[in-house]
Amino acid sequence: MELIEASLSRIAATDAAINAFTDVVAERARKHAAAFDRTLASARKRSATTTRERWPLAGVPFAVKNLFDVAGLTTRAGSKIEREKPAAMRDATLVRRMEAAGAIVVGALNMDEYAYGFTTENSHDGPVHNPHDLSRIAGGSSGGSGAAVAAGQVPLALGSDTNGSIRVPASLCGIFGLKPTYGRLPRTGSFPFVHSLDHLGPFARSAADLALCYDVLQGPDSDDPACAQRPLEATLGQLPLGADDLRVGILDGWFREYAGREARAAVAAVARALQARETVTLPNVAAARAAAFLIGNAEGGALHLDDLRTRAGDFEPLSRDRFIAGALLPAAWIVRAQRVRRWFARELATVFSDFDILLAPATPLPATPIGSETMQLGAERIPTRPNMGILTQPISCIGLPVCVVPVWLPDARLPIGVQVIAAPWREDLVLRVAAQLEADGIAAAPVASLEAASADAVAAV
Repeated sequence: MELIEASLSRIAATDAAINAFTDVVAERARKHAAAFDRTLASARKRSATTTRERWPLAGVPFAVKNLFDVAGLTTRAGSKIEREKPAAMRDATLVRRMEAAGAIVVGALNMDEYAYGFTTENSHDGPVHNPHDLSRIAGGSSGGSGAAVAAGQVPLALGSDTNGSIRVPASLCGIFGLKPTYGRLPRTGSFPFVHSLDHLGPFARSAADLALCYDVLQGPDSDDPACAQRPLEATLGQLPLGADDLRVGILDGWFREYAGREARAAVAAVARALQARETVTLPNVAAARAAAFLIGNAEGGALHLDDLRTRAGDFEPLSRDRFIAGALLPAAWIVRAQRVRRWFARELATVFSDFDILLAPATPLPATPIGSETMQLGAERIPTRPNMGILTQPISCIGLPVCVVPVWLPDARLPIGVQVIAAPWREDLVLRVAAQLEADGIAAAPVASLEAASADAVAAV
C-alpha cells in the first residue's frame, strides 16, 4: 500500500505538468494493494523464501498505454471515437500477467491517436511533455509511457511499437525500452494499429527492471494468432554474462546519414565501451522503410475504413489523411512491399551470421520543442512528425528485438538513445548489452528533475 500511495502521490504532484495519464485508477489500485498486503503477510508466515519466487513484482506500481484493456476503463487508443465505446470487461493479457506477478496497475497513459505518430501531441488529450524539459515532446506513440517512467510516476510501464513507438519515447525520455521480437509477447486485449507490425513491450529505468518485467510478460497465448508458441526464455539471470564475448557491429549508411551530432556521438560512446569498430552498411534501407510505411498505411486504413467513411471529422486531421491514403493504396504496391520486407529480412539474416549485435541511433535528434513542424538535420530541414522514427522504421519492418539504452553525453541537457539490435528471439543478448553499458556508466536513466525541467521550459518560452 505504501508503494501504491507513493506512486499515486507522485502522479498527483507532477501530472498536471507532464500530462502522461489519461486515467488514474486509484480506487482499484488501493483495493488490490490492500488485498495483496494481506496475501503477502499470510505467505510470509508460511515461508519467507517463496515471496519473490511467486511474485517477482510484488507491490510494484505500473501503468499502460491506453490501448491496453483495463477492466472498468474505456480503451481510448488516443482517439475521440473509441472513448464513446463501453468500458473493457477484462484486463489485457499482459496486464493480467503483470498483476499475477504482484504488480498493480495505477492507470492508463496518453498516446498518439490510434498509435499513429512519433510525438504524442494528441489533439484530444493534449500533448505529453518531456519530464526533462517540459517545453519538448516525449516522443510517440507511447509518449505517456515514456514520460511516466522518466518522471518517476511509475517504475514500469507498457507500450506498443509498430514503427518505433517504444524506441522513440525511450530515446527522448532517457529510459530503457524493449521492443521484443515480433510474436514474442501476446497482444490479446490491446487495440491494434497494424497487425503484421505491432509489438508490445516494457519501459523501465534500469536494464535489470526491464529484463524482470519482460520475463514476467513472456509465454504463449492461443488467443493471439501471431503469438509464437515459445516457452519462457528467462533473461534476468543472464545479465551478468555481459557483452565481452559478443560480436558487435555499427550500422552505417542510412543510420549515419540521418543521425544528428548527438545521435552519432551517443553511438560512438556505446561502440567504444563495447570495443566495436566494424561498420555495417545495409542494402537499400530506404526500401525497407518505404515497405513499413506502405504496409502500415494500408492495414491501418483498412482497419478504420468504416469510421473514415462515416466519422472522418472525429479523427485527428493528420492521422485521418494518412489512413485515407492507406485505404486507397493499390494492392500491387502492398504485394511489392511485402516482397521487400522478406528480402530485407533475408539480408539481415546474413549479417547476423557475422555479428551478434548491431548498434544504431534511436532518434535523429534529442527531443524537439512541442509544436515544432520541422527539425534541422545537417543542412536539411525535414518534417518532425514522420521522421522522428526514420531510424526505427526499417528495423520494425522485419520484427527484430531491440533494446534502447539511454545515453547522456557530457554537459547534455537532454538524453538520446541507442538501439541495440539482435537476431530474432535473442532478447537475452540486447538485455545483456544494456546491463553492461549501465554497469559501465555509459547508459543511465535518472528520474527527471521536474524543477529543472520547469525552469528550462520557462527559459525556452
